[in-house]
Amino acid sequence: MEPAVFLAALLIFVGIPAFTMLRLARLRAERRDLPADVTARIEALESGMQDLQQQLGETQERLDFTERMLSQAREERRIGG
Repeated sequence: MEPAVFLAALLIFVGIPAFTMLRLARLRAERRDLPADVTARIEALESGMQDLQQQLGETQERLDFTERMLSQAREERRIGG
């Protein structure tokens, strides 16, 4: 994977969720002043964010596996060819 592509993916899959989590943490600290419906929405967002992080981890594992398989296939063709 090229460095620019890797950095873009890192920003998308780590930077944005991290920024969102920081904003949610700030809101959670101020939650005492929020109406109940807003608090419920924040909790739903936090839950959704956790789900997305889990899915991202699973996707990254699949990507790593696919990259290893492709690399192995290239190596076998090079040795066999």
